[in-house]
Amino acid sequence: MSNFIVLLGPPGAGKGTQAETISEKLHLPHISSGDIFRQNLKNQTQLGLLAAGFINKGELVPDEITIAMIRDRLSQPDCQNGAILDGFPRTPAQAEALSIMLSSINGKVKSVSYISVPENVLIDRLPGRWTCRKAGHVFHEKYSPPQTTGVCDFDGSELYQRDDDNPETVKVRIRVYLEQTLSLIEYYHQHDVLAEVDGTKSIEQVTRNLLATIQRNGNE
Repeated sequence: MSNFIVLLGPPGAGKGTQAETISEKLHLPHISSGDIFRQNLKNQTQLGLLAAGFINKGELVPDEITIAMIRDRLSQPDCQNGAILDGFPRTPAQAEALSIMLSSINGKVKSVSYISVPENVLIDRLPGRWTCRKAGHVFHEKYSPPQTTGVCDFDGSELYQRDDDNPETVKVRIRVYLEQTLSLIEYYHQHDVLAEVDGTKSIEQVTRNLLATIQRNGNE
């Protein structure tokens, strides 16, 4: 059976960074819902065009479109042994859909880690975050600055600050996430697969704690 790992955490918790690191260490693909959306929109796939119709009107993309995109990605050969899921699911309904989806390909959610960071720390982190245009590598002017200001260490592309990382939008993003995710955290807690990891530790320590949690759940 293929084991899938879900990483949860509010904006600024370091979820994407940890997902990339764990993906390399466990040799499992990192599946980011944000990346999947961007790829479908960029390639103007049928699902991407459907999603764009809602996005352009400022509406939430319906679950069935999001789930279809995830299903298409998880059906690809590199996911046959499992994957690291980042940004999906976001609600109990999506979690139920994921469970059904995985059971059809002989897979299951084996471990869910919630990277917990206090709101005041998140507010301090997010405004300093910069993203590379080419591949989405993330830097922080205080915690993990690039070697050259404004340039990605990995591919040399320009670094930019996302609109939703501006200070005035950060508090709203965090509160919306926390409100929406409480029920999902409770869902996975009831299914006995949830572990909370302190996201205020160093990046390396958070990685070690996440890997220990994943290994522990994998052996149960």
